[in-house]
Amino acid sequence: MLSQSRLVEPLRPFGLNLSDSQAVQTLTYLHLLLRWNEKINLTAIRDPEEAIIRHFGESLFPATHLQLHGTLLDIGTGAGFPGLALKIVFPDLAVTLLEPVTKKRAFLKEAVRACGFTKVSIRGERLEDLVAASDPLNFDLATMRAVGNLEVLVPLARKALKTGGRCLLWLSSEQGAALGRINSGLTWGDPLKMPISQTEIWYGEKA
Repeated sequence: MLSQSRLVEPLRPFGLNLSDSQAVQTLTYLHLLLRWNEKINLTAIRDPEEAIIRHFGESLFPATHLQLHGTLLDIGTGAGFPGLALKIVFPDLAVTLLEPVTKKRAFLKEAVRACGFTKVSIRGERLEDLVAASDPLNFDLATMRAVGNLEVLVPLARKALKTGGRCLLWLSSEQGAALGRINSGLTWGDPLKMPISQTEIWYGEKA
């Protein structure tokens, strides 16, 4: 079992300095992820320190540049990245996790319980079904990491946002370059360049 001190070096390049309580939640989440991953496919990453970097470091990196508040919709959340991980540094966020796979939703429920997270909703709909059934939606934030089909998902994500809401995307540089060709109705700022990674975080605002 990793100690809190083992978190320091993997997270240092991201500029993250977790409090003791945040470190405890991170380790609880990590150990649960690795244990469940032996039974169901949550992540291809097996090494604990690599999981800290790729899942927690990359998910939490926006906290060094942006203040996130209000309601967040995490689309295709999988094992909870980035949406559930962001609860560690933004505990007041009301997070809705969209995940159609039943076994992954079971993991998410256990992660919420084990970490003591509050204000988390776990839903099994796909984004297109959620938007069609609940229009208009009024989320402050929508997040997507490691998803494809952006030309469909990004315009749908916009529909889930309130006016002035923001969409945050964890993308490769190639995906980021293609954003301008998507008729999303979002105004994009300059991306945040991820340390020790080819990933960029793009954020667009709904006018």
